[in-house]
Amino acid sequence: MTTAALPIFPAAVAGAPTARPRWERPALAGLLIATAALLLWDLGASGYANSFYSAAVQAGSESWKAFFFGSSDAGNSITVDKPPAALWPMMLSVRLFGLGSWQILVPQALMGVATTGVLYASVRRQFGPGAALLSGAAFALTPVAALMFRFNNPDALLTLLLTVTVYCLLRALEGAQTRWLLWAGAAVGFAFLTKTLQAFVILPPLAVLYAVCAPTGLRRRLGQLLLAGGAMAVAGGWWVAVVELWPASSRPYIGGSQNNSFLELTLGYNGLGRINGNETGSVGGGAGGPGGGGGRWGESGIDRLFSGNIGGQISWLLPAALVLLVAGLVITWRARRATDSVDGMARAAFLAWGGSLLITAVVFSYMQGIFHEYYTVALAPFVAALIGMGVAVLWEERGSAAAAVTLSGTLALTAVWSYVLLGRATGYLPWLRWAVLVGGLLAAVALPFAGRAGRQVLRATAGLGVAAALAGPFAYCLTTVSTGHTGSIVTAGPAVAGGRGGPGGMMGGPGGPGGFGELRQGGQGGQGVPGGGPQPGGTPGADGRGAERAGGFPGGMTGGGPGGGAGGLLNGARVSAEAKAALTADADTYTWAAAAIGSQNAASYQLATGVPVMPVGGFNGSDPSPTLEQFKQYVRDGKIHWFIGQGGSGTAAGAGEDGARRGGGGPGGPGGGTSSEIENWVKATYKESAVGGATFYDLTAPTS
Repeated sequence: MTTAALPIFPAAVAGAPTARPRWERPALAGLLIATAALLLWDLGASGYANSFYSAAVQAGSESWKAFFFGSSDAGNSITVDKPPAALWPMMLSVRLFGLGSWQILVPQALMGVATTGVLYASVRRQFGPGAALLSGAAFALTPVAALMFRFNNPDALLTLLLTVTVYCLLRALEGAQTRWLLWAGAAVGFAFLTKTLQAFVILPPLAVLYAVCAPTGLRRRLGQLLLAGGAMAVAGGWWVAVVELWPASSRPYIGGSQNNSFLELTLGYNGLGRINGNETGSVGGGAGGPGGGGGRWGESGIDRLFSGNIGGQISWLLPAALVLLVAGLVITWRARRATDSVDGMARAAFLAWGGSLLITAVVFSYMQGIFHEYYTVALAPFVAALIGMGVAVLWEERGSAAAAVTLSGTLALTAVWSYVLLGRATGYLPWLRWAVLVGGLLAAVALPFAGRAGRQVLRATAGLGVAAALAGPFAYCLTTVSTGHTGSIVTAGPAVAGGRGGPGGMMGGPGGPGGFGELRQGGQGGQGVPGGGPQPGGTPGADGRGAERAGGFPGGMTGGGPGGGAGGLLNGARVSAEAKAALTADADTYTWAAAAIGSQNAASYQLATGVPVMPVGGFNGSDPSPTLEQFKQYVRDGKIHWFIGQGGSGTAAGAGEDGARRGGGGPGGPGGGTSSEIENWVKATYKESAVGGATFYDLTAPTS
């Protein structure tokens, strides 16, 4: 590959200003505006989305202490199961504009626009605006990205920061610039405060790339990496240090841990436990035995990202990205090791984005612990970058027979794979499936010969190929943004036969009646929330937006029964007007207006009333917080007014980002005994009363 072979601006490598074609700025503006429109469309349809995180956002908007720690309630009884960085932008938005669906979710959508912009800027530096536009479009039209940048889980900020990390690393390679490497380290550190150890997955290939390829001496390279490690430790470690040094008696319990320790949470459940499945307090990992197998979180293995419902989230362009990665490395491998040349920087870009893709894909494919489909959003920028870069390289080298055949073959592979993915959603736009296949194959066959018919024919053929490659994910994106998504387990696109939204396909089995294949896109009923959108916790599917079903989850782990139902694996409880009136009466005289087992259950009442509700046991009631003695002391001190009992005969089932990760709030997982002890004591000591269909206990009025 020669310097002139790509639409590269050589001066950009040296950091000098470069001329831009007249069409570039309007095209970039159109890309960002279209991305924003896609992510903001009918955003309020998802209501409070994942109520677990929305309740923490509400708490942080009321209490700066809850803001700092990421507490589930303004009374600061327990934190969410992640560090709070992802919550901070949403908390600030709610502080400024009030509580509502748009106020919570708009910051997430803007992160999606920002990720598109950063990806564009990175690809453009070595491969030109055309490649950058293609990468940006491929990212924006990734179905799981359209889902998660309209949702309030931590994955939106994590994906943005991972993209920023690769961008800064590539900038650092241009002349071995220390400041850019420090920014890369800081981005990783802040990503750690977003989703703990997942931020570190891409570090090995990036660190090795810099150590080998930076255009400076080995001693300086290693010194720069040490400095970047220090920046990462400072950016990610300051909050951890404060939390660990803060007296445990005056801060909230660290949710998700069994010993009230953030380090335990990080290294255990949120760390190595995700890899080996040994997650303290979890319902178990994904492997059925050594080497993987059909476990609670689906089969692990090399085909995981292509199988079942996961394929439709992320894999539309994944086969093409892998082929283009190999092609790009072959073409650029003639470059010198150092990155002080245009070809060297192009190769470094393939190694950075490709290395990040491969290591993340391998981890996702073989992790034995909890795995949800939406985790794959972290792969989206890596796939998209390789698509733009690889197509640009092969397009400029298309005079070579090998490059032309590779480009055509990649397009044909993408069309066939899209045909397969579209076929998994029974009855979903059958005409599109065939149009993609026929259009993609025609473009693939014609592409090597189209140049002989003139520039216009060549452009039309290329346009047909791009349209065929992106039509499937675009349709999935439109389906995603036109549907409200609530609860802990969500996926993009239409219902897919064999899809899995939770552990082992409970509720009727994967994809079956009442199964997770239909269950994940929950509509919401109930009353309106401030700022637009229906109230979370309403009757599943009541407004026709989704297809949630109340199924046979063990212990009644269904979404939104009346009143104090089982916290809701997919959503919280419905909150009646009578219950709201009871909780808000004299609420200012109590630290917590009520306590309820399970975070989703408590979150429903907290979001409906705006007053703190203690989630006993956190998540779904299995964290040992508070202890029975602590709870009794809170009651004696007059800090809790009501206890909301569990409906039915099941156990509490609230869940956070990880859904059914624990075995229920009763005598199930670790700490479940604590929740049971508290509930049994309340039942034996205080009189039960029905409030709007929920079971309430007045903790200020003992039976004797």
